Amino acid sequence: MLVVISPAKNLDYDSVLPTTQYSQPRLLGRAQQLIDKCQTLTPLQLSQLMKISDKLAGLNAARFAEWQQPFTPENARPAIYAFDGDVYSGLAAEKLSEEAISYAQEHLRILSGLYGVLRPLDLMQPYRLEMGTKLATPFGNNLYEFWGNEITELLNQDLAAIDSDLLVNLASQEYFSSVKPANLNATIITPVFKDEKNGQYKVISFWAKKARGMMARFIMNERPQSVADLRQFNSGGYRFNADESTATELVFYRAERDQQS
Repeated sequence: MLVVISPAKNLDYDSVLPTTQYSQPRLLGRAQQLIDKCQTLTPLQLSQLMKISDKLAGLNAARFAEWQQPFTPENARPAIYAFDGDVYSGLAAEKLSEEAISYAQEHLRILSGLYGVLRPLDLMQPYRLEMGTKLATPFGNNLYEFWGNEITELLNQDLAAIDSDLLVNLASQEYFSSVKPANLNATIITPVFKDEKNGQYKVISFWAKKARGMMARFIMNERPQSVADLRQFNSGGYRFNADESTATELVFYRAERDQQS
């Protein structure tokens, strides 16, 4: 099965890398087109476009200005170790074995507004460009139109490479909207994580993001072969709820007593 996750806004380019292995992003030519466009924007324009503070706009204007090819270990970092958010806290890639990372390189994909699709060891230079950004290009008025079918086509190539017809969607709606399900050569399985609060089970954003990372970690370690295998996920106190689940949506519950700080 192939697994997709979202990137994170926060980045880590300082911690010690657990590996010297890396690969090159496969859509760098397209990413360069976006960089060329972003380099024409002032910090004020970036602030308005991305709805971020002046300070963040200045930081990202500098990142766009410094972005350059070729990517090397000196100016870039493998994506799975560069993103630093709730999903990546659950994934804890720095603790994955070499074998798990090797498996992830074939079975885990990170959807990206700038890079399109990243493999875990693909080098990336720091950026912020969310998939929902309404950046006008010759291809359309937003990044969904810019990427068109390219992300879906690359995922199809990756599914064929591992001879699988299952895609596990652990990405946010914003990012998975860049995928065209009708053109995807796979059945899409979407895990949903609900936590108990005041006696009710609901999706709580912080916990759900972390759980998606834990599910990705589970898949990299356990290498499930079927949907039935996915139902065995029980990290962090989550348990499969058959009554709320369907064939393609797997719902996991976690009681309040099992939640961790």
